[in-house]
Amino acid sequence: MKIVFLGYMASGKSTIGVEISNKLYMKFIDLDAYISEREKRSILEIFKVKGEIYFRRIESLYLSEILNSKEDFVLSLGGGTPCYGNNMELIQSSKAKSIYIQASIPTLVTRLIKEKGTRPLVAGLENEKITEFVAKHLFERRFFYEQAAILLNTENKSLQEIVSEIEMGLN
Repeated sequence: MKIVFLGYMASGKSTIGVEISNKLYMKFIDLDAYISEREKRSILEIFKVKGEIYFRRIESLYLSEILNSKEDFVLSLGGGTPCYGNNMELIQSSKAKSIYIQASIPTLVTRLIKEKGTRPLVAGLENEKITEFVAKHLFERRFFYEQAAILLNTENKSLQEIVSEIEMGLN
């Protein structure tokens, strides 16, 4: 089984992905960490040195590489991954079970303010501008996110409740 978590940055994809992978005894892959390892640079460095176009190109390349793997895994995507190139088609044609992790704008903004140093797209924004930025991005990206096989709203749910809902959705 291949499980792919998608959703906006700071929605909880990696946290939930690790939990699910442990529960199902499957390998966990964070796409951003995979890219960093392969490129021998942080995502922030890749954005600064090579630019977003380069990043999106290699992101698609590595996504395809992972999806074509014969082994089972739980994969957490970057927030923009499904929205570029033919990435959503790659995910759907791979027969992976895709899950959209939904979180509210206030929840995302709170998390992003705490994590600004590791988030290239919001690193240079003033805290007051992040809400507008997130709302605009979500509006643009929702079309792609909602193509996932499972849409899971995580607001006001514990990690255990979320994991239980996912397990039920996979059966």
